Amino acid sequence: MKKSIAIGFLLTVFLNFTYGQELTQTVRGTVLDVDSRLPLIGGTIIVIDSDPFIGAATDVNGRFKLVNVPVGRITLKISSIGYQEIIIPNIVVNSGKEVVLNLDMQESLEMMDEFVVKAYQNKGEAINDMTLISARSISPEETNRYAGGFNDPSRITANFAGVTNTQDGSNDIIVRGNSPKYIQWRLEGVEISNPNHFADQNSISGGVSALNNNLLTTSDFSTGAFSPEYGNVLSGVYDVKLRAGNNEKFESTFGFGLLGTDLTLEGPFKKGYGGSFLINYRYSTITLIEDLNLIDINGDLKFQDATIKIVLPTKKMGTFSLFALGGLSNFLLKDITPEFFETPGNNNMKTGISEDFDKKSHLLNAGVNHVFSINNNSFIKTNLSYSSDVVKDDIFEMRSIQIFDGQGTFLRDSTVSRYLNFKSNLNKSAYRAGMVYNNKINAKNKIQLGAKYTLFSYTNGNSKLRDNLVDRVELVNFKEDIGIVNNFISWKYRFNEKLTFVSGLHNMNVLYNQKSTLEPSFALNWKLNNTNSLNFGYGNHSKMESVHHYFTKIELANGTTIEPNKELDLLKAHHYVLGYEKRFNSNVMAKVEVYYQDLYNLPVENNDSSYFATINESLDYRFVDLVNEGTGKNYGIEFTLERFFNNNYY
Repeated sequence: MKKSIAIGFLLTVFLNFTYGQELTQTVRGTVLDVDSRLPLIGGTIIVIDSDPFIGAATDVNGRFKLVNVPVGRITLKISSIGYQEIIIPNIVVNSGKEVVLNLDMQESLEMMDEFVVKAYQNKGEAINDMTLISARSISPEETNRYAGGFNDPSRITANFAGVTNTQDGSNDIIVRGNSPKYIQWRLEGVEISNPNHFADQNSISGGVSALNNNLLTTSDFSTGAFSPEYGNVLSGVYDVKLRAGNNEKFESTFGFGLLGTDLTLEGPFKKGYGGSFLINYRYSTITLIEDLNLIDINGDLKFQDATIKIVLPTKKMGTFSLFALGGLSNFLLKDITPEFFETPGNNNMKTGISEDFDKKSHLLNAGVNHVFSINNNSFIKTNLSYSSDVVKDDIFEMRSIQIFDGQGTFLRDSTVSRYLNFKSNLNKSAYRAGMVYNNKINAKNKIQLGAKYTLFSYTNGNSKLRDNLVDRVELVNFKEDIGIVNNFISWKYRFNEKLTFVSGLHNMNVLYNQKSTLEPSFALNWKLNNTNSLNFGYGNHSKMESVHHYFTKIELANGTTIEPNKELDLLKAHHYVLGYEKRFNSNVMAKVEVYYQDLYNLPVENNDSSYFATINESLDYRFVDLVNEGTGKNYGIEFTLERFFNNNYY
């Protein structure tokens, strides 16, 4: 009896101590000028309605730290002399990890002593200040919460107006009716290859994203009338950002999820130094369970990936940032029929034939960014990067016969032959070097000048058996390099606090066949008042077609082979967008956008009786003679009514 009383007393004391302690966390970060990217010194950051009061000021590096912040959701107010005051609601603070924020402030055009401009940092608003229309930001919190997201940055986009995915379970992104293969993926501001496991031939999509949502920070997704810096794109731009590791203390996180089991390590290199590292490794959960012999999965589906980000600030040479994303994946699907799955090269698949699909793929994107401040108003950002995307597909066909007993009752199918029909080996690499000069001339004017060189290196081989099942026909076989040069100039002008104008010119040059473009664009945003705004934008854009089309081999009736698509031109489009946005409060927003896209110069088959156009090409390649005579139109009205997460619902 005495023992029970003692245990009960100790348990009561422990529970009272645990629940009596208010859990707190540290909230810290940096505040920068949105145009010059220089730190703001002496800015004030306070937690609204905090009791006792919680506040801090930024130091010479623009850094601040708020300690003992209660867990839950907080609202921050950030102010600095000569800048528009901003209020950021609904910041999630939890006990397991510090909150690290990177905040930007816009210089005010009104310099009166008693004049104060207040602005809510609108949820969903694009991070890139040169993008005024048809764009929105996507936070990791939204990716975790939205229906059907599966922590996959690709799938969340289907929640947005004008964007959808296919119904076959892949995570391709279809924007305003355009082919998903014309989406441009970026990582840390650098163009990358398709960041998906189990990538298909056209690198349109995959089954699982290699991007781990737990490592991302707020990213931008653009759906049309792109800002001048974006080139070689026709459909949409997804600019994904990695968060920096904790630069003050070491943290480790282990995660067990439906898709992957992962380990994350992050922390500073040494005390007092602002640099940090972030390393993550993830392994397929299903494969892990299968490796432990807990279940037997038909299909042999496997993937693993790793992500790294290293930040290295220096005193005089600027800040270096290194990043890498790599992944391996493979599967073997057996006894496939046309009703179950579409495999590459199966457009001639006949009745009575089943297939085994053996796929192997890997991806690697790695690079380094360098930001160097020239003076108080200008800086240069340079980058070097490498991308690799390898897809190997082997399609084995099996011919079978039906076995019956003596009474004619069906017993089973029996395979009488198995042979390799379709074989594909695609190796696409890209070496990139770019530089962007930013100059904040004054509070009203900002300019950007940029140039990028890309060297694409391709090794591509596709072949399949002829109908006699003996001779093999070579569909495409080449090893080629293609260079592209992109240049742009962009200018942002703020007439006043309510009216902002961005215009510019993009130039694209394909050095292989000397094809060039000049692509003007502009956007206007007019804030009618604190809750209503109008915007309008136009952009002329172009895109290089998939490289296999340039080197397609056509066999003529006399047995000779030609390559008719060497001079294939760029696909082009005019984008027009008109939009209206209403912010009822910081958590409720309605938006309407009307868009019209005039597509022209599209490659179509050089045959009057053919309907084939490359914009409709999906998993299966077509190897035909092409001419740039196709046209198309996309137009529609998009309506969005969104209630952002607050008070436990969205």
